[in-house]
Parts: sequence; C-alpha cells; structure tokens
Amino acid sequence: MDWGAVFTSLEAVCKENITALSSPPDLLYGDASRRLVTCMRKIQDHGQALKPVVSSFTAVYHHYDFDSDTPGNGYRTLVKVLRSCLLHIIQKGHYIASNYNGAFFRADHNASEMEAYCSALCQLRALLYLAQHLLHNNDHGQLYSLQDGELSKRFVREYTSMHKACFYGRCLGFQFLPTLRPFLQTVVISMVTFGERYGKQQSGFGMAAFSLLTSGKYVIDPELRGAEFERITQNLDMQFWKSFWNLTESELLSGLVSLASNLVQVNLTLTIPPEPLSLPLASDPKLFAPVSPPLAHWGPGPVHMRLISYELREGQDSEELLDFTRTNAPPISVSLLPFGAQKHPPSPWLLVHFHGGGFVAQTSKSHENYLKSWSKDLNVPIVSVDYSLAPEAPFPRALEECFYAYCWALKNCRLLGSTAERVCLAGDSAGGNLCITVSMRAMACGVRVPDGIMAAYPATLLTTDASPSRLLTLIDPLLPLGVLSKCLNAYAGVDCQTVQPTEGTTTLSSLGRDTALLIGDLTMGASNWIQSFLPAEVVGSLSCSHQRSLNTSSSSSGGTPRDYPEGFEPLRSERLAVIQTPSYPIVKNPFVSPLLAPEDLLRGLPPVHLVASALDALLDDSVMFAKKLRDMGQPVTLRVVEDLPHGFLSLSGLAKETQVASDICVERIREVFQQQSSPSSTCK
Repeated sequence: MDWGAVFTSLEAVCKENITALSSPPDLLYGDASRRLVTCMRKIQDHGQALKPVVSSFTAVYHHYDFDSDTPGNGYRTLVKVLRSCLLHIIQKGHYIASNYNGAFFRADHNASEMEAYCSALCQLRALLYLAQHLLHNNDHGQLYSLQDGELSKRFVREYTSMHKACFYGRCLGFQFLPTLRPFLQTVVISMVTFGERYGKQQSGFGMAAFSLLTSGKYVIDPELRGAEFERITQNLDMQFWKSFWNLTESELLSGLVSLASNLVQVNLTLTIPPEPLSLPLASDPKLFAPVSPPLAHWGPGPVHMRLISYELREGQDSEELLDFTRTNAPPISVSLLPFGAQKHPPSPWLLVHFHGGGFVAQTSKSHENYLKSWSKDLNVPIVSVDYSLAPEAPFPRALEECFYAYCWALKNCRLLGSTAERVCLAGDSAGGNLCITVSMRAMACGVRVPDGIMAAYPATLLTTDASPSRLLTLIDPLLPLGVLSKCLNAYAGVDCQTVQPTEGTTTLSSLGRDTALLIGDLTMGASNWIQSFLPAEVVGSLSCSHQRSLNTSSSSSGGTPRDYPEGFEPLRSERLAVIQTPSYPIVKNPFVSPLLAPEDLLRGLPPVHLVASALDALLDDSVMFAKKLRDMGQPVTLRVVEDLPHGFLSLSGLAKETQVASDICVERIREVFQQQSSPSSTCK
C-alpha cells in the first residue's frame, strides 16, 4: 500500500472541497456548507498528524508477525483500519466535489456522513497514539504489556471515557466486507431495540409491535442508533447479553438457519450421566487412569452434547445410545431417516467440538449450520458439547464438563459411529480456549491427548491486558471491551450469581416473546436502503447528539498529558463505561489463560492449528500463542484471514469470504485426520 499516495489524495480532496464550498460563502447550502468546510479542515489536520505516525508503524510492524509468510498482528490491523477510514473519506470527498452543484445533492446528509467519519478518524488517531505507547514500552516482538499493568490500566481508563457511538452509526462496520454490513446493522438495531424494552412485561404481539415501531427510528437516525448502542455496551448487565445472544437458540431463528444448512441423517441431543470413567494411560495402555465426573460448584451433574453425522453409521441407532437421548429432542430411529438410508461402517475419525459464546451464551444449536457442513465435507461424526455457562457456572465447571465429554467420547466412540483412530478437537473463541485447556488436562491426567486441535480466533489470555488488536474493542460492534470484560469476569467467577426467572413469566412465554420481538427486528435488517430515499431534511433534523459530540471534548475524564501530543484530545462520551478489570489471580491460572501457561504444561500438546481474523480484537491472542508454541518447538500453524469479524464461523452463509474462512478451518481439521502417525483408539 502506497501510503504516500493515500495522504496526498486526502490532502488534495480536502483542499478541493474547502475551496469549492467556501467561495462564495453561504451561497450554496448555508449551514451544511459550513459544516462540511469545518469537517474537511479537521480531516486535513488529522491526516497531516497521522502521516508520521503511520510511517513509524509500517517501518516495524513486520517484526511482530508470526512469520514472514503470515503477516498479521494488531499493529498491522490498526493501520489497515485507518486506511479503510481514509479511503472512504477520499471517496466521499470526491463525490461531494463532483456533485455539490447537482440538483439532487443532499447537503445535510453528506455533511452528516463526513462528520461521522471525521469523528471516527479522530478516535482512530487516538488509538494509534495509544498503540505507540505499547510499541515503545513492550519488549521487541511482544504484543501484550503483561509486565506493565499501568499501560493496561490507561487503556481501560481511556475506553471508559472515549466516544464510541460514531462507530455504531453511519460508520458501522466500515472496516469489514461490504457484504457483512447489512448483517451488522441488523445486529445493532436488534440489540438497541431489545435493550429498549429489556425487563418490561409485555405480550409477544405487544413486543413485536413495539419492536416494529421503535426499530424504524434507528434505521432513519444512525446517530441515535450509535448513541444507544454505546449506552448498552457500556453499562447493561450480563443477563441482558445472555438473553440477547440466546435469541439465536429460538425455534424461529434456528428454523430459518436450518433451511439453508445441509441435511444430515443424525442430529441427536444426548445427556450423559455423571458416572466415573476409566481410560488407559497414554504411557502404558495396560494401566488405567480414573476420570471423575464434573464436580465444581454444585457437585456431580450430567453433561449434555449433540451428535451430528451426515451419514448414519453403525452404533448411532443403537438402543444403548438412544438411552442417552434427551426428552426435549426426538430420538433418531429408522422411521425418521430418509427412505432407503444406508447404514455405513464406523468412521476412523471423530471430531469433538466446543462452541463459542464468551463462556456465557449459546449452545451447539447456534453452531449447527457450519457443523452440518463440516460433517458432510469431512464425512465425520461430530460431537458438540453443551457445557454449563457462566456466570452461573464459572471456571472450572465448563472445563470439567468438556474434559469429561472428551473422555466419554473416547470410551464410547463406537456408539458415536467412529473407531476414534484419529480424534481432533475444534472450537471457536471460548471454545478454542477449551480445546487447548482440555488437551492440557488430558496431558496432566495421563490419558490420550487428541491428535490435533483446530482453534478459530481463540481467547488465550482472559485478562484486559492491553495489546494493539485489543484496542479494536473501542470500535468493534461484536466484541466491545465492555462485553469482553463482562464475559471474562463471569468465567472467572467475579460475576457469579444465581439468575432467577422474571416473576410472572415462564420459559415458554419468554421464548415466544423473544421470537415475536425477533420478527420485528429482522425486518429492519432489510430496511437499510430506506435511508437513501429520505429527504435530507428528515435525516438532518432527527438528531443533534452527533454534532454535540463533534464539538465537545472533556479532558477531565481523559488520559494523562503523556497519552497524546499537545493540542490533541479524543472525543469523549457523555457517559462513562463501567469496566471491572479481572484482577483476581484465577485469570492467570494456566487453564484459564493458556498463553500464561508454563512450558511444562504446554510441552506435549498435539499439533495446534490456529485460524484468526486480521480485524478481530483477539488476533494478538492467536499470534502470541502461536509464537510461544513455535519457540518451544511445538507443532503449530497460524492462518490470518482478512476483512472478517470475530465469530466468522457463524456467518459462513452470509458471504463468499466467510465460507472460504470456514473451508480453511475444515482443511486444518482434515490435516489432523490425515497426518502420518500410528493410529490409536480407546473404544471399548
């Protein structure tokens, strides 16, 4: 990327617009012209200040890559995001300069659009200054300030007060693929609508009507949408997040997703009773190691899982397996299978999957879409574990349940349609963390470790320690720092609590209410084109909060003078975020944060294949963990995909690029199954 050309184009387009809209004064569009001129001058100043900053990063950021063939780290990402912002400004500037004399030119709309990106540019400039502090204070090649708590505290302090709404309004998702932006708008509009009525007692039809009425204003008024999303992500409680993301478990949404997913012959939900197991020792198969059922927090309890298989295999329709089926799902039987379905021999492979969701939300049901595709593409049975969720079940409950499920699957693999000669663990986000820690637990217990791990965008450091990629939590609509910190605290037990159902409602009525609400919310996702047909006066008159943000900055709640150059201050929010940093010792437990694990707990891990996204706030988790394993001599690969958000596996049906990223994960799993090593099995 020729950064010289970018800054030259930016300077030229700023001058062109300033000249065109300033002379003669107030002749064309009055206040809108003055707003645009003021905005372009601010952009011009930002560009001039950022040119040397960008040069300081491009000169060194390659030193922080995993290797020369895998360019990717938080410093690169921040520069990449800045480039996306500048290119959009240049494109919009050219449009204004070429069309401001046109009869259909919407001056107020274009002024609001440019002001939004001016705000975003200001905040990105602040993030790059903070990243410079990381660059100068961290050891060479290190992306995290693990030894400098003050840097991390300054990052959190800045997050609590910095203005973020501009990234959730007109600029929403500008750094991602254009094909994903309607989806992101749907998520944000659904969330702010859900938050507006959260906790209110209404019927399903009443909530749907309320959703339809209120969602429209967030389509029409992007600034209002951004401000409301900022409020929600900063200060609402964990139960809100669980309730919202668990909407993906509703019959309506899962049914819609199923229409586009692959058909499989086996989709079974199982409940495994908490009975002690014994597995052969990896060092001496004649000896056995005991495996206790999950015990943490409330004693022995069952473990739930889902079996997915594209083909019916021997053992999957056995009475012994059907005894484990849950009552809330129909047991598989020959009559439920397609006519003429053939029973195939057991597969030599078995995939054990742990879903993502920040340790606090979702189940295997939300991940069925891509798991069905994987089962077809790999022709392998998949067991996906529905582990207990925080904050009701903090660490180590989920780890205990996942480890127990892994051991049970090894011991009973023939019931699952596999001989388990090759076993791979796969997971995304929180599930990627569990893949690594379950393997560590297997080594510690002396039982068979899996033959490989595929972890997509895993969380390997469950602290709020600063890194360049984690600065993206200021702008990420799917993983803001307020949400990330709540998830980390919940898993660490800081927010441990027993959540009681709302008085007067039942699980069924709540599901009906949420489903009705979702109908209204989803309709708004297809309505983003409405805004382009609205008169400029309507769009411009509906909100003044964004303009106040442009003209307001508060240094009293901001960083210290050394955070930013003299004369610069980022925009400040009208409300402070509440961030409870997980400072408890448990977050440094190696089975919580495997990046902090001593080498003796990691040595002996199977090949680890990491698939990360360049625009993910957890990118540096993958880069640093891959470096750590490589430096130990452990087999590890890292692939960094471009332009996709955290959680891209759940978006595999939305764009070609997300499907390509999912296919990369499949190929990594295939490598585990096809690697050359002596086969083993612990099946009965």
